[in-house]
Amino acid sequence: MAAHPSDDSILASKIFPGFPLLYDLVYAEIKDLSPTQLDWSSDNWAWSSWSIRRQVSHIPSFIYGWLLIRWGNQLFPCGTRSLGKVGCFIPSQEGSWLDETEYPDMSSVLSKFQDGLDLVAHILAHETYGSMRMKEESRPDTPPHWAQFINAHPSGVRWHATEPNFTYITLEATFRHLYYETLTHLYNIQRLKRAQGLSTASSIPDEGYWMLPDWDRSEP
Repeated sequence: MAAHPSDDSILASKIFPGFPLLYDLVYAEIKDLSPTQLDWSSDNWAWSSWSIRRQVSHIPSFIYGWLLIRWGNQLFPCGTRSLGKVGCFIPSQEGSWLDETEYPDMSSVLSKFQDGLDLVAHILAHETYGSMRMKEESRPDTPPHWAQFINAHPSGVRWHATEPNFTYITLEATFRHLYYETLTHLYNIQRLKRAQGLSTASSIPDEGYWMLPDWDRSEP
């Protein structure tokens, strides 16, 4: 990610130049994998309990979950119909990934991932550094792992003064989270490949949650 600018009027897309690169990074890792390789999982490590297929499906699911469900009322007060297919998704009712009936194969999952990145680009094109810092959402349901995640955020995430598991997050920090989370799942995809004796294809930027000093970076 770009360094924090001193000018609040700078376009948000200039602050997050890494998003357009994410699709190719993920695609390079999975394009030649067989169904067996995509679906391989193991209970040997915490990071291997989800297969590569599930890791990839989770990425557009959390992008849409954050931007349409958590931030939808602020970002799209008139709805998302004008965005077409970029403005909708169907989550699984079984977990935090895409609905497997609506998105039955890797091609459809990747297509929705690209839609999610197009939604990211649309929002960034209409925001500035200053406007992203001004917008904030409350999270009374903050998961426990955010006690670790918050250490990767120099700004934009704060705990409620008295309520446990209650945070506030700015739009700037939300986009930082989406970028960091995608890189971390890409790291998991690479570990899942190494666990199967497969070579990796991408060089992951050295930023994000997976670079935290207390992150589980165990290898097969």
